[in-house]
Amino acid sequence: MAGPLSEDLRWRVVRAVEEEGMSRHAAAARFGVGVSSAIRWVSAWRLKGTVAAARMGRPSPPKLTPHRETVLALLEANPDCTIEGLRHDLAERGIVVGYGSIRRFFEREGITRKKRR
Repeated sequence: MAGPLSEDLRWRVVRAVEEEGMSRHAAAARFGVGVSSAIRWVSAWRLKGTVAAARMGRPSPPKLTPHRETVLALLEANPDCTIEGLRHDLAERGIVVGYGSIRRFFEREGITRKKRR
């Protein structure tokens, strides 16, 4: 994860190229970074106006979104079921998901699992 120090380094490389007229190769050597990094940072500055690191990876869509109605129907039929119980019921229907996927589904839907007396 990029922190303030790495972003500061990017800024120093970009300033050396843009304000001091230094080549990207020379700026890379001056600050001890790879030439390809210096080229990328200056290009990002010129195209996007930022030197901040881009997010890594692509978030996958939630696995239970296409099965929303099935999950809600199972919860309506058995409102006191546990997450593990719900996982088992979904697996019987061919929907294999992890505990975290169900927990995140509950968060998105505003479903709480508090025990009721």
